[in-house]
Amino acid sequence: MNHQQPLPEDLVTDRSTPVHDIPGRTLRALSTSDLAGIDITLADVVETVEQAYRTLAAGASDNPRKLTVKPADGHSVGYAMLGRDGSREIVAVKTSYKHGLDKDRGDQHYYTALTLYDDISGLPIAMMDCGRIGALRTPAVSALLARACARPGARTALVIGTGTQGRLALPFLLTTLPDLDRLLLAGSHPDGIAAVRAELHRHFPDRDVELVTDLRAAAPSADIVVATAGGHTAAAVEADWLAPGALAVLVGHGLAPSTLHRADRVIATSEAQMRVTGTDMADAEGHLRPVDAELPRIIAGAAVGRRTADERIFGYNSGLVVTDIALGHRFAQLALAQGRGTQVPLWQ
Repeated sequence: MNHQQPLPEDLVTDRSTPVHDIPGRTLRALSTSDLAGIDITLADVVETVEQAYRTLAAGASDNPRKLTVKPADGHSVGYAMLGRDGSREIVAVKTSYKHGLDKDRGDQHYYTALTLYDDISGLPIAMMDCGRIGALRTPAVSALLARACARPGARTALVIGTGTQGRLALPFLLTTLPDLDRLLLAGSHPDGIAAVRAELHRHFPDRDVELVTDLRAAAPSADIVVATAGGHTAAAVEADWLAPGALAVLVGHGLAPSTLHRADRVIATSEAQMRVTGTDMADAEGHLRPVDAELPRIIAGAAVGRRTADERIFGYNSGLVVTDIALGHRFAQLALAQGRGTQVPLWQ
């Protein structure tokens, strides 16, 4: 790929805000608290993620397949992702490590970090906690999937799960599909349910969510189902629970494999990533359904999402490092403009 070819004008990112201020052998470290204090709108997040997809679809970014390590007993999992954003001219490495997958949520440990390098100056930009970036990027991707693949006139959305991803799923859906008028939530943790409501009210004070306890009864009324539950959930929507034209998006857990294998159409952020992280959706023979189209190409207008109003669509939302790079760089711009972070003499 020739990275010297000019990008289309609509893919060129504004780099007017400097993202490194001490050249050489130091690195700006941005902590969880540094990033928590940065205000960013949901629309800004969606726009940043969407642009990352457009640049990838244009062939100007690199997003190699993630590397995975997991012990035989499955108690932990680690990922490493390297990529390059061609519009921002940024190279980055993201690592994620989760320990205690065989334990309750409160006993699990999760760490994720993103290191950014400026591919114009050759200098490091920042290393940052990637928790907030992932917490924003993932529901933004679900919202882009919904905008691209929900049936015309979709009015009802059902979110399964009240963890980190469930809490922002509805606000992001309303950002891309403001005509949604019925918001349903399936969850069992009182604190999580309260957090979902609090996030919804923070972004959309006039909106509220209906709590559903019978998932089988609620699923047929949903135009969009977003499954964000944790691995220990008993919730599993089956294909025949979904109405004609429904879009089912898998983020975590909450959808049975039948929703993939019996879908009329399968859309993924990346088929390669789905084959790495979506093995729990395999059929009895261990096979995954082929993907019909990938979201970056749909957003770029090079592929079709929905073809008819009545087809059931399965959407697989897996993280692509180019979206983390774009959003991480956006946070780095905002953080450095506010003087946040700590300069670390890492290479001295």
